[in-house]
Amino acid sequence: MDTITFDKLLLKTAFCCMASDGNIDKREISLIKSMCEKSELFKNFNFQEEINQLVTELNTNGKAFIQHYFDLLKTADVSEQEELTLIDFAIQTINADEVVEYSEIKFFKNIRHRLKISDEKILVKFPDLEQYLEEDIITDSFLDKITSQYFETTELPQFDLITIDTNVPDNSNKE
Repeated sequence: MDTITFDKLLLKTAFCCMASDGNIDKREISLIKSMCEKSELFKNFNFQEEINQLVTELNTNGKAFIQHYFDLLKTADVSEQEELTLIDFAIQTINADEVVEYSEIKFFKNIRHRLKISDEKILVKFPDLEQYLEEDIITDSFLDKITSQYFETTELPQFDLITIDTNVPDNSNKE
């Protein structure tokens, strides 16, 4: 299995959550860019280059790209705090366009069930996530089934490469 650095896993998580409903919204792009800029993990990081590499991989490999992400997530050696950070990036991205599709909740459940952290610890940090944690994935075979259902019911279009407008001032750090 491939290994992946945590920063790349974090970006891939946010990217996959953004694309999971078949639409890439400018608010989602802006949020991911802002989260990357605020995180120490993304120093010396070319956001546009990295995000467009993911767009190209998704356009080229489609659902196999998502399956590969799930496989990476399942085998990643991450700490409990890193899992909480990953969940935070995922949820913020899903909520960024202010529309939460059922496909996004199903996608998050696929992420959640590949993590080792308990629901109780998640709810301590994110008390509003109960609907995302409702139990409907019980066994590995059921996880395989819901993953297959996600792939069968979701159409991933060819996405355009992302252009970051560098002339727009970033006011996210101003109070």
